[in-house]
Amino acid sequence: MNAGLAGSLPEDTPVVEAVLTASRALVAVAARSIAAAGGEVTLPQYRALVLMAARGPQRLIDLADALDVNRSTATRMCDRLVAKRLVRRSRLPSDRRTVRIALTGEGRALVDGVTQKRKADLARILAQLTQEQQNAVVAALSAFADAADERHVPGQEDLPAL
Repeated sequence: MNAGLAGSLPEDTPVVEAVLTASRALVAVAARSIAAAGGEVTLPQYRALVLMAARGPQRLIDLADALDVNRSTATRMCDRLVAKRLVRRSRLPSDRRTVRIALTGEGRALVDGVTQKRKADLARILAQLTQEQQNAVVAALSAFADAADERHVPGQEDLPAL
C-alpha cells in the first residue's frame, strides 16, 4: 500500500460499494464465458486450466499449492479433467513418483475460447463508455491491480484471466 494512505476503509464507503458492484458485473461476464464452453467445466476446474495455460506443465503438488487446495482435492479435480480430455498426466522418467499435468489441445482450445468470449463481452460493455471514461477505467483498475499485488507482466497480455 502507498505510504500515507489509510490502512483500511469502512466497508460501506462508496468506493467499496462501487468495486463490489463492478465485481458482480465481472463475475457475471466470467460465468457467461465459462457457460458458453458448454458447461464442460466448473469454475474451480477452469481456474486449474488457466494456471496450466499460464505456467505450462507442472507437478500436481504445485498446482494444488497455486489453487490453495490440498493435494487430494487437486488429484480429484485432475481426474475429472483427464476424463474430459482437457489435461493429461505423465510421470517423469527420472522420478516415477512425480506426476506432471499439462493441458491437452482440447484444454487449450477451451481456455482460448472462454478467453475470447470474455474479451468480446468486455469489449461490448466498454464500448458504451466514452474514451475519457475508458481511460479512467484503465487508470483505476491498474491502480486496483497494483494495490491487490496483481502486477501486469509485459508480454503476457493474452494470458487468460481466472
